[in-house]
Amino acid sequence: MENIRLTPLTHRGKACIALHFAFHNTLNTILKALPCAVWSKTHKCWYIPLQEADYKAFQQAVNGRATIDTSAIREYLEERKKEPRPAEVVLAVSSAPPNAAIGRLSEENLGALDKFVQHLKLKAYSASTIRTYRNEFVQLLQLLKDKPVGELTPDDLKRYMVFAMEKQGISENTAHSRLNALKFYFEQVLSKDKFFWEIPRPKKPLLLPRLLNETELTRLFNALSNKKHKAMLFTAYSSGLRVSEIVNLKISDIDSGRMQILVRHAKGKKDRYVNLSPLLLDILRQYITTYKPGPRVYLFESEQTLTAYPTRTVQQIFSNAKHNAGIRKEVGIHSLRHSFATHLLDKGTDIRYIKDLLGHFNIKTTERYLHVSKKQLVNIISPFDDLWRKNEVEW
Repeated sequence: MENIRLTPLTHRGKACIALHFAFHNTLNTILKALPCAVWSKTHKCWYIPLQEADYKAFQQAVNGRATIDTSAIREYLEERKKEPRPAEVVLAVSSAPPNAAIGRLSEENLGALDKFVQHLKLKAYSASTIRTYRNEFVQLLQLLKDKPVGELTPDDLKRYMVFAMEKQGISENTAHSRLNALKFYFEQVLSKDKFFWEIPRPKKPLLLPRLLNETELTRLFNALSNKKHKAMLFTAYSSGLRVSEIVNLKISDIDSGRMQILVRHAKGKKDRYVNLSPLLLDILRQYITTYKPGPRVYLFESEQTLTAYPTRTVQQIFSNAKHNAGIRKEVGIHSLRHSFATHLLDKGTDIRYIKDLLGHFNIKTTERYLHVSKKQLVNIISPFDDLWRKNEVEW
């Protein structure tokens, strides 16, 4: 049986637990599926937050698969007892003010959190949704201290949401996520009446997709020297894929016979096909032959774990390329998908086909790109131009 040695780790200013073990396919697969576990390319190890609930989730996940050496982490916690701060493993509230007191969860509310996460898993929610809902639910539990969460009324939750928006300053989108998490707990886990219709939802801002023009895309791609990294971003733009779809692509998903890419279990657990550009196929073949040994299962495999790349790593690759290219726009890797859709519209592609390529459930989601496409805008002449041509306006 494999042994996992736990050591303290400070990652991005937060206390974490590093997980050290010899390479093991089964353990890597288990940790990849664990929402709280993250691979650190910097430290070349898996780690989890230094939080009691996350440790219990990790312990349960590897139970029967590995033994756990906790000597180093116990020694670290003993040293923490000597410092002028709480010695217990606490839950951080990311949206709370920096100096806000951080308390422990009561045993009852910790049990509620466990049931909450378990129910999400039984309903087969995605790992990212489980992580988001869990984090939003914890924000409420953190404030309750010893008050049982199951005793809250709609009026209590209304006051809490006002507090979260006015005092904690959460955005409209975060407010929707938090309400969705609370709605799931009270209605799905506790099977209470659907009273959430009584709680008003904040109006979401209508934000247009952020994209890069062709000149910026050229600079972005040229800022990369690593062939694998280039191939990742080429694939994202060429096929309009989400970052989660890029990292989950398998070699077997590339169908050169039909010139299609199979996108498996995308958002909404929906499969779809996207076109495979002949140029992209040639680039992918060159990339695969560049690396020895090449990828075995996933198209873009991590050299450390031989599993799919973490989405955060690909996001960082894009961020570094954008910085090196001198692009100042506030855009992330998802802008490549936005650029793909908008540029197709500019070239005259029917929006219904773009909807299918992007995997949207509703055409209204795709219609956002009509607001940023320049296809029709270039034919619109400003009334100021007509006025100026009369040669009556002085400058």
